[in-house]
Amino acid sequence: MKIAIIGAGALGLYYGAMLQRGGNDVQFLLRRDYKAIRAKGLTVTSVNGDFHLPEVKGVAACAELERAELIIVGLKTFHNDQLVELCRPAAGENTIFLTLQNGLGNEEVLAATFGEDRVMGGVAFLCSNRGEPGTVHHLGQGAIRLGEFGSGGPARAEKIAALFRKAGIPCETVTDLVKARWEKLIWNIPFNGLCALTQRPTGYLLSKAAIRREVEAIMREVIAGANAQGLSAPIDATEVIPRLLEVTETMGDYRPSMMIDRQEGRPLELEAIYGRALSLAASRNIDMGKTRLLQALLQLEEQA
Repeated sequence: MKIAIIGAGALGLYYGAMLQRGGNDVQFLLRRDYKAIRAKGLTVTSVNGDFHLPEVKGVAACAELERAELIIVGLKTFHNDQLVELCRPAAGENTIFLTLQNGLGNEEVLAATFGEDRVMGGVAFLCSNRGEPGTVHHLGQGAIRLGEFGSGGPARAEKIAALFRKAGIPCETVTDLVKARWEKLIWNIPFNGLCALTQRPTGYLLSKAAIRREVEAIMREVIAGANAQGLSAPIDATEVIPRLLEVTETMGDYRPSMMIDRQEGRPLELEAIYGRALSLAASRNIDMGKTRLLQALLQLEEQA
């Protein structure tokens, strides 16, 4: 399949590399890594085995993109004002759009221009960081859960999921994309925010009993906000919270994306991860007070 990767950071580089190694025709819209990848190819260091792609299709400007059958979006959500124009050159009449971005509201951005029936969404449970230009480090995890935003139907979603699985990426389909997005926020809201504020990795925070209790409390209020949204079935806090904490403990001292963004002086994905969730919860009379405080503290640091 002809695939375009829009947003070739740690997520886009890793999944794009895996898909290319799996036999797909992949092109990357590159920024920082353009010269390095054009000169030396793309290297992936992975817990599942390192590999190198000596020949990679990479362009520095979206106008150079070829038409693609599938556009995968890994762009940081604070760049969503540019998302449509970045995708447009690669978009043909039947192109499918799959956004793997964090948070809520991303499918709506694409659907407003290209039509909701062409848009899919997914959540990626991936531990990866960028190394020197031309290198991405896969530290663990990597599974994707994806589903239709409009009425594309289960067969199309399963076709895309099978594409990922063939490339060695665990992938399953979901019928309730909204629920899947909120389930990812149960992890993202506490760990991204607390790690960015404290500049401490996940393992360190979980080793402190008082902070661990606060993580659990934030998770419970995110679940309350989610369950007020008319999901296909409620999220069970007694099952989800212990499982997420157990998985996080296996990551060691992992630095979430928002922590790295703060360290490198980039904006934070506050609206997609915090703002929309808080607004949707408030519209159903759910007060996510701890989440609201996290957002306010992160905004304060942004304005400093």
